[in-house]
Amino acid sequence: MSKLVPPHGSNSLMPLLLPEAERVESLRRAQGLKHVPMTSRETSDFLMMAMGAYTPLTGFMGKADWHGCCAGMKLKSGLFWPIPITLSCSKELADSIKFEETVALVDQESNEVMGLLDVTEKYEIDKAFECQHVFRTTESQHPGVAKVMEQGPINLAGRVQALSEGRFPTQYKGLYYGPAETRALFTDRGWSRVAAFQTRNPMHRSHEHLAKIAIEVCDGILIHQVLGVLKPGDIPAEVRVKAIDALTERYFVPGTYIQAGYPIEMRYAGPREALLHALFRQNFGCSHLVIGRDHAGVGSYYGPFDAQHIFETLEPGSMVIHPLKIGVTFYCYKCDGMATERTCPHGDEHRLQISGTRLREMFVKGEKIPEEFSRPEVVTVLKDYYAGLTG
Repeated sequence: MSKLVPPHGSNSLMPLLLPEAERVESLRRAQGLKHVPMTSRETSDFLMMAMGAYTPLTGFMGKADWHGCCAGMKLKSGLFWPIPITLSCSKELADSIKFEETVALVDQESNEVMGLLDVTEKYEIDKAFECQHVFRTTESQHPGVAKVMEQGPINLAGRVQALSEGRFPTQYKGLYYGPAETRALFTDRGWSRVAAFQTRNPMHRSHEHLAKIAIEVCDGILIHQVLGVLKPGDIPAEVRVKAIDALTERYFVPGTYIQAGYPIEMRYAGPREALLHALFRQNFGCSHLVIGRDHAGVGSYYGPFDAQHIFETLEPGSMVIHPLKIGVTFYCYKCDGMATERTCPHGDEHRLQISGTRLREMFVKGEKIPEEFSRPEVVTVLKDYYAGLTG
């Protein structure tokens, strides 16, 4: 009997990827079906469903689930879900599709047929309504808002059958794990209390401190990084992997961490996205999610700890996973080490504030990066990357 937390809203994981033996015939069938292109965000959500990370969803949401998710973070069934998972298309394409018709889902970037959708509903949405509830803004400068506003006018809903996971299993071999695989890894190590550490950046000293706090209170940590599309200026996944390897191999105790990646595209929805990150980490087998400063935020759209506070507003039983809330971390020269406001009594004049944004600025401007900010081995990896951009 597994000691890990159960999947969200289900007794077992519900991956939508068909067994390999069944995919050949389905792919052949897909060639004769209408093709519905998926944006990069829709493809990333499709891949999360394929691997079972969005358990218990069986496909893209209908209008009632979309509305309930936006307005009250609940599906029509009453199940907690904080961000809508939808598929849009043009009106012309939607008009050509009959109810109960099966269509082929195509990644518009690679043109690969990814799966099948049995269309049970076609509906229009109020995009501003979705953005105001999910992102707390309708400003087009917000990258998540821009994505919603650019999507097609009609949403298609229905059951999904996944036929491919695209480039991810081969491009990120040894890093790309689904929920069933991480659960097996945790069980093999005897872990039951597992913290997830979400990252879309290389880990600097502040991230390292957060991860090690989590290791102290849990059996181990899943360093779980975004492999999907990021915003301009973010470090590519390949570079990030090297940087995290350089850190963990030298400064973490073997057997206390697992580095993995997953295919989601960031929405930068701040508090709401922190809830989604927690929900699917529960499916991956994690009992805790590290929530630090400005989790999944962008610009100044959210307060620095809004992503922590939103967990306090949830109804009991919304999720099994717990947030591991940690304050702002920094290097204190007086303490001679990493600290937070709960552990350091000294003033700002003794503190080196650490952030990924500031680290990028230092690289771009060619500033010397102190060891208190980032480990030298990590700096070396990132220097090579930035040199390649300007060389």
